[in-house]
Amino acid sequence: MTDMLKGRTVVVGVCGGIAAYKTCEVVSKLHKLGAEVAVVMTENATRFVAPKTFEALSHRPVSVGMFDPVPHFEVEHVSLAKRADLVVVAPATANLVGKMASCVCDDLLTTTLLATRAPILLCPAMNTGMYENPVFTDKLDYLKSKGVRVLEPDEGLLACGDSGKGRLPEPARIVEEIAALLEPRRDFEGKTVLVTAGATVEDIDRVRFISNYSSGKMGKALAEAATARGARVIFVAGTLKVSPPAGCEVVRVKSTEDMLRAVLARLPEADVIIKAAAPADYRVKEQIPFKIKERAPVLEFVKNPDIARECGKVKGERKLVIFCAETDNLLKNAEKKLADKNADMIVANDVTKAGAGFETDTNQVSILTRAGERFDSPLLPKREIADLILDRVLTL
Repeated sequence: MTDMLKGRTVVVGVCGGIAAYKTCEVVSKLHKLGAEVAVVMTENATRFVAPKTFEALSHRPVSVGMFDPVPHFEVEHVSLAKRADLVVVAPATANLVGKMASCVCDDLLTTTLLATRAPILLCPAMNTGMYENPVFTDKLDYLKSKGVRVLEPDEGLLACGDSGKGRLPEPARIVEEIAALLEPRRDFEGKTVLVTAGATVEDIDRVRFISNYSSGKMGKALAEAATARGARVIFVAGTLKVSPPAGCEVVRVKSTEDMLRAVLARLPEADVIIKAAAPADYRVKEQIPFKIKERAPVLEFVKNPDIARECGKVKGERKLVIFCAETDNLLKNAEKKLADKNADMIVANDVTKAGAGFETDTNQVSILTRAGERFDSPLLPKREIADLILDRVLTL
C-alpha cells in the first residue's frame, strides 16, 4: 500500500448500470492509495450495489438523495463540488451523459458535476448499440469539447450477451487514469520547448491584409501541456483568437518573416521545436502605402520563406515537429513534407472533417515519424491531442 494520493479528494459518481459492481474495486483501490473517497450514487445505482458496500470500502457515508439528512448543515452538492480534486463517474450511463450535455440537474450527482470546478473523468459503460448511437456520440463529443475527460470503454462480451464496445474498463485501468490526472507527469522537466502558434499577417495596403483561419488553439494547447509536464516554453505567436497561455515566455510577431527571425533567434535555446503556427505562404511583392480605393489593384505575390524548412536546416540534434493541414491526399502530402523539411515528426489533419482543423476546440490527427511510425487519433479535445503529440516526441 502506498500513500501516493494522500491528501487528495476523489468524488466517485456511480450510475445505474450492471458495471457498478466494478466500481467497488475502484473505490477500494483509491482508499488504499490514501485518497479521501466520497461516493455519490444515483437512485438507480442503489438497485445494483447497496450504499453500505461503498461506505465500508470508502470509510465514509455515501450520498444519494438531494434532500437526505446530513450530520451537519452544508449544501451537499456544493460541498462535494468544492472538496473534489477530481470527479470520476463509473459507470457513466447514456442517461448521465445526456443530462450533463443538456445541463439537466435533477439529482445529487448531476448537480455536483455542474457545480464542480475540478476535472471530470467519465467512464462510459453500456450496450454497444447505445454507445454507437450517433445521438449519444454527439453528446459525448460535446462534453469532450468542453474539457471533460473520457476513458473509452473496452470491447468484449457484455452483460446483455452482445459482444462489442461498451465494457467498463478494469478497475486498475480506471485508477491508473485517476492517478495520472491527479499526479501529472513531469517528463519534460529540464527541457525547453519552442512552440509557434496562430496566423501571420501580410499587409496589402494600410487597411487590408492576407492571412488565414488559424486560431492558435492547437499551439496554445501544446504550450499548456508542455508547461504542465515541466518544460520551459517559448511561445512565438502571430495573430491569436485565444488568450496566450499562462506560464510561458510569449514572443509576438506579425508577418511570416517576423516569425522566422524570432524562431531562428530562439532556436538555440530549444530542445524541441513544434511548428503549430500557420504562416502565410505568400506576401505581396510591394505593399501599397495608402488605402486602395475605387480602382481594382493588380497584385504581384512572392513566396515567403518556409520556416519549417529553415528550422530543419539548422536544428542539429533538436527535435522538429511540424504540422500540415490538408484537404486531400493527407498522408501522401504529410510524408512528402516530413522528408522535404528534415522534420522528425509531422502532425497532419484533414480540415474538411467536422470538428477538426482551424478554429475548433477538437481535432483528429495522423502522426507520422521519420522512422516510419504512424498513429491515428480519434476526435479529441485539442488539449488531449497535445498530450498525445508530446508523448510521441519523447520516443523520437
